[in-house]
Amino acid sequence: MSTKNYPKTFDKLLVANRGEIARRIFSTCKKMGIKTVAVYSDADRHAMFVKEADEAYRIGPPATAESYLLMDTILDVAKQSGSNAVHPGYGFLAERAIFPQACNELGMTFVGPPASAIEQMGDKIMSKKVAREAKVNTIPGYMGEIKNIAECKKISNEIGYPVMIKASAGGGGKGMRIAVSLKQIYLISQILPFFNNQSHFNFYD
Repeated sequence: MSTKNYPKTFDKLLVANRGEIARRIFSTCKKMGIKTVAVYSDADRHAMFVKEADEAYRIGPPATAESYLLMDTILDVAKQSGSNAVHPGYGFLAERAIFPQACNELGMTFVGPPASAIEQMGDKIMSKKVAREAKVNTIPGYMGEIKNIAECKKISNEIGYPVMIKASAGGGGKGMRIAVSLKQIYLISQILPFFNNQSHFNFYD
């Protein structure tokens, strides 16, 4: 495949991800004349992204905590394979601010946002503040952390029901709850352990 329309960037790139995410990155790399390196768990050993990479390395068992989230193991593969760039895809290590720093310390280019951006976007309150400062439209709501039920009642009444309660960081959406009344907020506060120190409110339309 011709690469005459693409400037020279990297010789070899490792994708620290799996599935269709990795496949799309590999496809672009091939057009640009960049050799590709895949990492895979035992669950993905026969997957298409593994077959389509120029090189592929096993990094662990099926559980993501024992494979795709093992930063040191993946960086060892990057060094072993001679990769001079790492693409995180999205999810997994792409959400860890320490990952681009670790890549740079090893002399590898991190193909993604800077650590500061990952850190800011990892916190829902901070990311919303950054978005507003950049004049990006955001859902109206309270821009802080709720300390107790009394504060929750006051803010909810000001915003108007329904409100959505969510953790400021982490959880993958599992902690989000919708309340259409103060009674529901009381019930939610009993089942969400993060309620007292990590929740903030948004409109839910």
